Amino acid sequence: MAMKWYVLKVASNREDQVREALERKVKIEACQQIGRILVPTERRPSHRGKGAGDKKFVERKMYPGYVIIEMELKPDGGIEEKSWFLIKETTGAGDFIGGNKPTPMKDADVEKMLMQYEKAKDGGAVSVEFAKGDQVKIKEGAFENFEGAVDEVLADKGLIRVIVTIFGRATPVELEYWQVEKA
Repeated sequence: MAMKWYVLKVASNREDQVREALERKVKIEACQQIGRILVPTERRPSHRGKGAGDKKFVERKMYPGYVIIEMELKPDGGIEEKSWFLIKETTGAGDFIGGNKPTPMKDADVEKMLMQYEKAKDGGAVSVEFAKGDQVKIKEGAFENFEGAVDEVLADKGLIRVIVTIFGRATPVELEYWQVEKA
């Protein structure tokens, strides 16, 4: 069975610690079922530049509260016992999305994540794949499950302005690009 990517929930703001601990354990135990372990980040322009000419960048986690793990499962879809205990005994690690039989990430999502991850490593700014007029659904935050239309793409900030209807009124909401998906 080939390796696929799975999403592990972790304690908030402990993503890097969990990744480092898992990488050490995998190396020590020589665990062949686990491949790469990532905390995907992106490089964003900072809103706190001193002057108009100064461009400062900050690193931001693409998926706060999650670590992405490439691993091989048993033919029945379960996690090998050695891998299971290695992960479960790591401080800050929670459950996989899908539980004992983790759900693999979709190939398109993996491709997008790896592309953004590589771009951040190379120092490039994040690309936003939405355009004015696109219908989107908000998947995270205060307006979760609301739908609206993209009004403006603020690519330099990595934000999208979406017009949603709240109490019968059209209201613009600025969101991170990863908080929305095409409807």
